[in-house]
Amino acid sequence: MKKLFDDLSYKVSREATKQYSTSFSLGIMALSPKIRNPIYAVYGYVRLADEIVDSFHDYDKHKLLSRYKAETFEALEEKISLNPILQSFQETVHRYKIDYSLIHQFLKSMEMDLQKIDYNSDLYKEYIVGSAEVVGLMCLHVFTEGNTEEFEKLKPYAMILGSAFQKVNFLRDMKDDYQVLGRCYFPNVDISYFDNTVKSHIEKEIEEEFKTALEGIKKLPGSARFGVYLAYRYYVSLFRKIKRTSASNMINQRIRISNGKKLSLMMSSYVQYKASLL
Repeated sequence: MKKLFDDLSYKVSREATKQYSTSFSLGIMALSPKIRNPIYAVYGYVRLADEIVDSFHDYDKHKLLSRYKAETFEALEEKISLNPILQSFQETVHRYKIDYSLIHQFLKSMEMDLQKIDYNSDLYKEYIVGSAEVVGLMCLHVFTEGNTEEFEKLKPYAMILGSAFQKVNFLRDMKDDYQVLGRCYFPNVDISYFDNTVKSHIEKEIEEEFKTALEGIKKLPGSARFGVYLAYRYYVSLFRKIKRTSASNMINQRIRISNGKKLSLMMSSYVQYKASLL
């Protein structure tokens, strides 16, 4: 009967993904059915941690995140949790042999969000590794289904793609990060003097990372390639919209892609994929 609880746990992670991210939901739906649930589990887990540090302003975030961390490793040790999101995550970690060090790095970046940090280059890189690159590696464990050689070959590309996604998120969320949460992740950048020159420098970094990441996407297993490519296309579209937005407007509005545009991207990406352009 435990299978009923396991199925429910994955459904909760899936619903959390749908509620918080239509773009990732579309990407996951484009994956092979056999790997969708574990990717929902990974996303649900990291999303809940992110919500603790970003949204639960009327509560003790330090206490909540500390409890979430303790419950995570308790679930991993006992191989069960009554929290459905932790249950699906621990099951995925064990099934696909996800390295615990990736989880520690991720949670360390979440802890950094609870501190007032003036980011220099080293701290900026450390945060991106923990908040984005290791999440890409968790997913890569699922995509490669235990093939260590394939995982190691694709590892650099997964990290670069995660980095590009996160830097786009930093630009997209600049208004809320600065005005609501009092954060600026870009090293040695004073948002009060954020201008098109600074913005252009960041964009050049992202462009190079997207270029390299695409080569890695082409090498992914067939079960994952289209879904990851679809997420890539969404972020590239978002990035292009950001590039067309002036620096002065970046800190006063959140850049978005409409659901209609997302569906259009899905269809055009599928045509490219079936035409063997990818």
